[in-house]
Amino acid sequence: MIELEIGGMTCASCASRIEKKLNRLDGVTATVNYATEKARATVSSSLTAADLIAVVEKTGYTATFDKPSEPRDGLRDRLLISAVLSVPVIVLAMVPAWQFDYWQWLSLVLAAPVVVYGGWPFHRAAFVNLRHGAATMDTLVSLGTLAAFGWSLWALFLGDAGMPGMTHPFSLTASDGDAIYLEAAAGVTTFLLAGRYLEARAKRRAGDALRALLELGAKTVTVLRNGTEREIPAADLRVGDHFLVRPGEKVATDGVVLDGASALDLSLLTGESVPVEVRPGDPVTGATINAGGRLVVRATKVGADTQLAQMARLVEDAQNGKAAVQRLADRISAVFVPVVIVLAIGTLGFWLGTGRGPTAAFTAAVAVLIIACPCALGLATPTALLVGTGRGAQLGILIRGVEALESTRRVDTIILDKTGTVTTGRMSVAAVVPAPGVPEGDVLRLAGAVEAASEHPLGRAITAAARERGPLPPATDFHATAGVGIQGRVDGTLVEISAGTPPSAVLSTADSPTVRLSDADLPTVRLPRPVGLTAATWVEVRVDGAAQGWIALTDAVRPTSAAAISALRRLGLEPMLVTGDAEPVAQAVAAEVGIDQVFAGVLPSGKVDVVKSLQAKGRSVAMVGDGVNDAAALAQSDLGLAMGAGTDVAIQASDLTLVRDDLTAAVDAVRLSRRTLAIIRGNLFWAFAYNVAALPLAAAGLLNPMIAGATMAFSSIFVVLNSLRLRRFAPH
Repeated sequence: MIELEIGGMTCASCASRIEKKLNRLDGVTATVNYATEKARATVSSSLTAADLIAVVEKTGYTATFDKPSEPRDGLRDRLLISAVLSVPVIVLAMVPAWQFDYWQWLSLVLAAPVVVYGGWPFHRAAFVNLRHGAATMDTLVSLGTLAAFGWSLWALFLGDAGMPGMTHPFSLTASDGDAIYLEAAAGVTTFLLAGRYLEARAKRRAGDALRALLELGAKTVTVLRNGTEREIPAADLRVGDHFLVRPGEKVATDGVVLDGASALDLSLLTGESVPVEVRPGDPVTGATINAGGRLVVRATKVGADTQLAQMARLVEDAQNGKAAVQRLADRISAVFVPVVIVLAIGTLGFWLGTGRGPTAAFTAAVAVLIIACPCALGLATPTALLVGTGRGAQLGILIRGVEALESTRRVDTIILDKTGTVTTGRMSVAAVVPAPGVPEGDVLRLAGAVEAASEHPLGRAITAAARERGPLPPATDFHATAGVGIQGRVDGTLVEISAGTPPSAVLSTADSPTVRLSDADLPTVRLPRPVGLTAATWVEVRVDGAAQGWIALTDAVRPTSAAAISALRRLGLEPMLVTGDAEPVAQAVAAEVGIDQVFAGVLPSGKVDVVKSLQAKGRSVAMVGDGVNDAAALAQSDLGLAMGAGTDVAIQASDLTLVRDDLTAAVDAVRLSRRTLAIIRGNLFWAFAYNVAALPLAAAGLLNPMIAGATMAFSSIFVVLNSLRLRRFAPH
């Protein structure tokens, strides 16, 4: 993948020409984005960035492989000078009572620098394009303003317009009689410069969120090397380095806490306002803020591999996409300018043929040239994508591309993985049921000691609960049997732990989470919501072959899952639960969050089959998951949403990444995607409608060229301002 910074583009037609030239190269697939001024190309191994740059330069534009330094804002200076000179010209033309002797010559003196200096970017681009046999928006602007200026020169020097005492009224429409159009030439140039300046500012505002995201990272970091603290640039961190994070400082890069406990403020990265507690062994993400105690962290990812860098890359990639309707607009823009030139010539001929006179014919033809510039069409998609993806990044939602936006409009079914998506994905001890005469603490202490050598999630949960009650004795002769359980010796006794259920029937009602084991004289156990016995995972603890008790573990439902699923229903999506867990566990979780349809006991390959079966029934399916076992189903679905705490494999297979560990992020992702797509479609509609409505008015002589120029500039500004409304998108 090669990315180039493109210079000299002034409209969507420029981008379309460059894109067409690049795609003519063998083995090149390229897209050019007018709003971001970038070209992105996938090339064969035989081509280099220099080859692409050469093609761009031959087309009449500039290209660099590295980001150039920020240029001085010459556009603003050009606009200010043009505005100061144009105002007297426009005022004199519009107020006949102020037209003193030789006012027209003063107008010429003031208008000439505007047309030549102010309009130079348009004239230069038109000339460059002409050399390459192409016509763009600048061709229309240059032709229109130079025609109006040239007509005025002819009228002043060879006609009667230069006579002392000459006056003429200002008209919003084409009119007969001697006239000069210096106000049109100067006014159109100034209006278009103003439109381009405001458009550039709005485009910069549209990219503010991405720039802010890129600047979130820490600039310096304190590392621990050879027992001493040393401050270095954050960019110099390496994987395996140990670094400090003091209260109020940003975490320099992704890592794992080695020492200390604190709360991290994730709001800058995920939009989540509630701090997250971390302690030794917990992962941390770069750019989050330490809100509490001192932490020592081991770096696990640096540079381009960090979550922040991946977020920025996903956002930037998304901003280079094109909606299907935008690709249609690009094809129209490519032939639009030549058609408009022909239409302007036809308008001139028609008016001359009807006997209305050359002045009115000329006015109508120039108005056609000026009002037809297709800027708004080229800005419709990129500006909305800039703002929408940037706002999504602020809220912890990464949109992979415009295709994902189009998919959100079609989906009607959403499949939710249970573990780590609807639930927290972290097992915890819910209850300990000792055998008669056995102290509860002994059951947990022995189990925790043996499980300390295990990496299984159930084992880690048991060990963590046991350590909260005190130190654990060492275990020896540890042995694990896949699918059966583990064993080890503690204090000289053989401790065996195996997964299963208590040895007797369970008496539990729907309205009470109380569990009673009836086969032995065991105590009643009260489990925390939402778990009855059916939604708990049980392990049996035996010492020297005799049952010592049972431990119930649960994966708690996220507090926001029920509300999120209700919101998904309101968006027109039917939620379904898919899990590899047993039917009773799956049904209990589904009942807690309000899901009716459950697919339980499903293997990873089976999740793909579930998606395919629903698609075969005509459904458009979205899938939310977080693990390696979800990656295939995410890729198969019409819209894949990966929870940000999941694996890189799942994230790469998805269309949307939810950085927030919260199912409400899926609701926001669908809402934001649909809103962004609606803005894109609205932009394109108004851009098309503007040209469809304005061209006949101009050809009919109902628009003065200066009014046409102001209207054309406003259409581009309207599209950008409409896109900026996405900055106010509020999360669920």
